Amino acid sequence: MDGRRPDSANVHAILVHGMGRTPVSMLLLAKRLRAAGITTHLFAYSAAFERWLPCVERLRTFITSRVGEQRFIIIGHSLGCVLTRAVLPHLARAPELGVFLAPPTMASSYAIKLAQWRLFRLLTGEMGQLLARQDFMDSLPIPDIPLRVYAGVKGPRSRWMPFGDEPNDGILSVKEVQLGNVPVQLLPTIHTIIMNSRQVASDIVATVKSRA
Repeated sequence: MDGRRPDSANVHAILVHGMGRTPVSMLLLAKRLRAAGITTHLFAYSAAFERWLPCVERLRTFITSRVGEQRFIIIGHSLGCVLTRAVLPHLARAPELGVFLAPPTMASSYAIKLAQWRLFRLLTGEMGQLLARQDFMDSLPIPDIPLRVYAGVKGPRSRWMPFGDEPNDGILSVKEVQLGNVPVQLLPTIHTIIMNSRQVASDIVATVKSRA
């Protein structure tokens, strides 16, 4: 799925949605980027029906075929960030910016709890199981590109809630989003709609323009 404007500044954005979602979840962000002259490409996959390595390879092919020799950035949400980290070492050219929206960076406490349930395994397939494995998460390289990492903090907080009083987005705690020493931008939103934050779109556009 592509979106182009005649006045595009020859910057392409690859958008990779999260687990259990579709490219539809990224449409509002894509619309805002296109309004700023950025060409958008929405990658679609199914965690329930695709294996991990073939999906990573398909993402690599998708990126290569869409961006050619043009400038490009990659924007991932949740599992889309994990796919992005996996594909980056296999790209002939690195993107000039990575934007990670609520990226799981360690074995997710939610995934660990749910991985024992057969329904969860059916709905999320191999990819859902991988998110519950710390050895897998540790094997992913920290991208050697400029990064912007965002975490939501509007999840419920109480001593009897899953995250206790830790700041969280309802699915991941801020601690589970921390990627090395990369600063984390905190947003007043929740996991499933973090990509709709106006600040995210504004920051991406400003960063792209500053690199022109």
